[in-house]
Amino acid sequence: MADKTPVFGAHQVQLLEKLCNASGVSGDEGEVRKIVLEEVKPYADTVKVDSLGSVLVTKNGKTAERVRLMLDAHMDEVGFMLVNDDGDGLFSFEVIGGIDPRSLPGKQVLVGKNKLPGVIGARPIHLTSREDRQRKIPVDALRIDLGPGGSGKVKVGERAVFATRFRRAGGSLFSKAIDDRIGVATLIELLKAAPENLDLCLSFTVQEENGLRGARVAAFQLKPEMAIAVDATPANDLPVFDGSENTFYNTRLGAGPAIYTFDGGTLNDPRLINFLAQTAVEAKIPFQYRQPGGGKTNAGEIHLAQTGVPSVSISVPHRYTHTAISLSRVEDWKNTLLLLHSALKRITPALLSFERP
Repeated sequence: MADKTPVFGAHQVQLLEKLCNASGVSGDEGEVRKIVLEEVKPYADTVKVDSLGSVLVTKNGKTAERVRLMLDAHMDEVGFMLVNDDGDGLFSFEVIGGIDPRSLPGKQVLVGKNKLPGVIGARPIHLTSREDRQRKIPVDALRIDLGPGGSGKVKVGERAVFATRFRRAGGSLFSKAIDDRIGVATLIELLKAAPENLDLCLSFTVQEENGLRGARVAAFQLKPEMAIAVDATPANDLPVFDGSENTFYNTRLGAGPAIYTFDGGTLNDPRLINFLAQTAVEAKIPFQYRQPGGGKTNAGEIHLAQTGVPSVSISVPHRYTHTAISLSRVEDWKNTLLLLHSALKRITPALLSFERP
């Protein structure tokens, strides 16, 4: 079997930049979907856009005994929906996905299909009382401000995204939407180097950020025997406010891909956890275990599809999740890609032949 090891370099970073700079708030992922379709069609056996807008791709293997494996990454990002035109270019809005309102005042946004520049406005500090400054600002007290004339240029129901543009600085990546465009880029590269021992099913799903909805539908259509959700996970690795040791770090930057044991939606299959960890050790790829806690990945829905799908999640750690800018390390992403490729080559039906604990 030919070893088509993925190449990692400037082209992969350029693809991630293109994906991150695209607008794709949950339910409006069309711009990201267009990029995905352009990238996967030359390498896929079948490509389908399902009824919710997810891109479903298959690449058939060539060996006699093959496993039907699903790899998933979500295309959508957190953002905003305009809900009322208040006049004079001011719009009330709702957040889509888990965004902390405290991070919003003063953030630049791009609104609608034409990406009109705007800013999220709040009452200036000069005009607030001490009591007001100690309170969490509710979303209904904020407005997206497009300036005079803005009211006639966009409509209620249109989405807005943070205006942050992708940049690389040495070994670090800064961008909005690293969650989960870094997973999308990873799946595209794995498709290009698909091993022959698998029927590889890729789902580039919609609406993860508001309920893992696209993955539920995709898993029922693809009917996998096992699945891996590829995502980005928070790296809560900064010192705590009093300077003491942070013992609740979740994951750390620079420690490699994070293999999930369990989270808010999934008790990951222990056979797949051990398989990924053993593969990393044998391939000398650094890895970490994603510490148990809240949050969910699409594995939360995939593992409940059909009669049940053994599933596991693996993520690239990043700081400042669901804000205007996140930070990841290039090496963590590279090692995630290499670990997944090494694992895919080793998967056989025997992996699930023994009972799970």
